Amino acid sequence: MARAPRTPSARARARHGRTGRSPVTGPHLPLAHTRRDLFETAVQSTADYLVDLWPDDLATLRIDVTPMPDQPLGVRGVARWRVVPEQSLVVLFRIPIERMSRLHRDDDWHRRLMVESCVFRAVGELIGKDPWDLAPERFRHW
Repeated sequence: MARAPRTPSARARARHGRTGRSPVTGPHLPLAHTRRDLFETAVQSTADYLVDLWPDDLATLRIDVTPMPDQPLGVRGVARWRVVPEQSLVVLFRIPIERMSRLHRDDDWHRRLMVESCVFRAVGELIGKDPWDLAPERFRHW
């Protein structure tokens, strides 16, 4: 039995000769988001917020997200981020931030706050400012 030739589909890759597969969630529901997607969205929105507040200091800011740090032997602890000032680069390590942070309540909101706090601390380290000074109005309770 001869198979029909495969035609490329813009919607999805061909698997087992079938093309044009729809997302798992169906056409009427939003696409499922992974933890990685949520993490990167939180990082990007926090970075955008900080760049808006400090446009001169963070004009060339680059933030990369990688799963794990590549730490040499003999180093104690696991890094959550790395700052490379000469490249204006912050590298966040997703798995240590997500899994090794001790949250008093493990829900979406607290996990997002942990990601935001790591971005604040890393960017503060990059530009030599205290993280609390980056956005003092954001944390003021009225």
